[in-house]
Amino acid sequence: MIDKRVKNAKEAIDGIQDGMTLMLGGFGLCGIPENSINALVESDVKDLTCISNNAGVDDFGLGLLLHKRQIKKMISSYVGENAEFERQMLSGELEVELTPQGTLAEKCRAAQAGIPAFYTPAGFGTEVAEGKEVKDFKGKPHILEHAYEADYSIVKAWKGDHAGNLIFKGSARNFNHPMAGAAKITIAEVEELVEPGELDPNQIHIPGIMIQRIFQGEKFEKRIEQRTVRKKD
Repeated sequence: MIDKRVKNAKEAIDGIQDGMTLMLGGFGLCGIPENSINALVESDVKDLTCISNNAGVDDFGLGLLLHKRQIKKMISSYVGENAEFERQMLSGELEVELTPQGTLAEKCRAAQAGIPAFYTPAGFGTEVAEGKEVKDFKGKPHILEHAYEADYSIVKAWKGDHAGNLIFKGSARNFNHPMAGAAKITIAEVEELVEPGELDPNQIHIPGIMIQRIFQGEKFEKRIEQRTVRKKD
């Protein structure tokens, strides 16, 4: 069995260079690869194209890369709670490709499955469809969407073993699942790294064959974007 462990986030991102395209798992701040993102910030790599549901918040997650101007283009479905993301987009400093959320997920899953393209009705009649092939299915127009082509995919899981088998926890499964194995190299950041055989095979979400590097993160803040609580009586 191949041991895919690397020491830390810095070693995991080795090889990521200026101008590359990265997939980054997570939804808002849920399930983001915190340690890997921090390592990218410290590396000073630049001109990145990042495929992610959104860009986190101003002072956390992908927002840190935005503040250092390390991202050239964001491919997302949501500007979200990140004011700097919005500012850079509106000022023209950042190239942004907004994509329907379901299409974004399917373009990742298609890449994961080796499917080059697919048809979807989402986005027809809007700017999303401009320049794309249109075909009717049962009288309904669909646009042709191509699978993403990324150099690296960085995902975050709850548990993993040395072979790269992964288990996600709750909603942190989100975009991490379809992004695993959807790039040339997939890096898995996990909260707990165990010995092969310790994970229940029936509970594994992503098989190790889709993962090239895996490491145990040192710290996870797991921030919440918007916290709403009721007052005590």
